Amino acid sequence: MSKVVLITGGSSGIGKSIGEFLLDKGYQVYGTSRNPDRYTDTKIKLVQLDVSEVVTIKSAIAKVISDVGRIDVLINNAGAGITGPIEEIPEEEIQRNFDTNLFGPINVIKAVLPHMRNQNAGLIINVTSIAGYMGLPYRGIYSASKGALELITEAFRMEIKDFNIHMTNIAPGDFATNIAAGRYHAPVVSGSPYEASYGGVLKTIDEHVDSGDDPILVSKMIFKIINTPNPKIHYKVGAFMQKFSIVLKRILPDKLYEKLLLNHYDL
Repeated sequence: MSKVVLITGGSSGIGKSIGEFLLDKGYQVYGTSRNPDRYTDTKIKLVQLDVSEVVTIKSAIAKVISDVGRIDVLINNAGAGITGPIEEIPEEEIQRNFDTNLFGPINVIKAVLPHMRNQNAGLIINVTSIAGYMGLPYRGIYSASKGALELITEAFRMEIKDFNIHMTNIAPGDFATNIAAGRYHAPVVSGSPYEASYGGVLKTIDEHVDSGDDPILVSKMIFKIINTPNPKIHYKVGAFMQKFSIVLKRILPDKLYEKLLLNHYDL
């Protein structure tokens, strides 16, 4: 019997790429979307789920369990970008980002764990970001929410080790997806003390996404993880320098690493 995979945020971008790749490999794939009826160009089955609404999380998981009786792999992929000077980002936007990038995945995990425990088997893959390994200028909220999910996974792994359930993170770098279109951008405010520096960084961020790698690289790594008996805690996928930046942060003095980031963003 082919494994059943549930992917949050599976209607577009990296999630869609992962879903269609795994479907072609013979898996039974369910993706989620807040508005599944809008997406008619996908080969995977979509169920309605909003990670910020627990009732929809429970309903979506119940739907999959009702259809096929199990969930073997959960891929927590749903996420949202956010940019802006931390001082100027509205509190409600900060809360919304954490609801999507951190609290949402936690609630999906909590909803699926009882089913995996009953199966005595399961794999949970949390899609984080290389940005979660460092505090990036004008992406601080995004870095914080993704970094928190990295640490939550480390703790969760130890708590569920007796249930034959594995959990891991995969941190992508910049990939050519539509994430920039759905990202919350704090406006570049005329006369703001951040006007010039934020405006320049925002342009750089969007250029990095537009010139990013093909999401198929993430899909192939996910496939490899699913077929690894005992997955590692952390995986990174992306351009060499993006992955190497994590190594540099580990070995360089803090202020030297900060200077490298400032130079990278022309700040």
